[in-house]
Amino acid sequence: MKKNQQLLTFARQAMQNAYAPYSKLKVGAAILTPSGNIYTGCNVENISYPCGNCAETGAISTMVTAGEYKISKIAIISNGNFEIKPCGACLQRIKEFSNQKTEIITLTPDDIIKIHKISELLPTPFEEL
Repeated sequence: MKKNQQLLTFARQAMQNAYAPYSKLKVGAAILTPSGNIYTGCNVENISYPCGNCAETGAISTMVTAGEYKISKIAIISNGNFEIKPCGACLQRIKEFSNQKTEIITLTPDDIIKIHKISELLPTPFEEL
């Protein structure tokens, strides 16, 4: 549980840097890899929707840039008054670097930590043939 809190703290810090002038919904993500490294990302909106990037996409890009390709856990947080979960495209991106044990950690408005498996949120992903 301590690692989940740490990841949510990193995600919250990343969220502070989000660029969301249109929706006002700031999102942050933090990835923990098997090596113990943490990579973060925030959403970046663009007036030419859908040219922006989700927080999860940013964190995954940072992880891959560093030469890592496995997600142990990913925490996602927002300034909204609801439990934020990855969009469908981000779920597919997370799946690309996940296994059955990968956890997706979210926070409810009541500060309750929720832990989801990728298979719960994306039951029928695109997969290799």
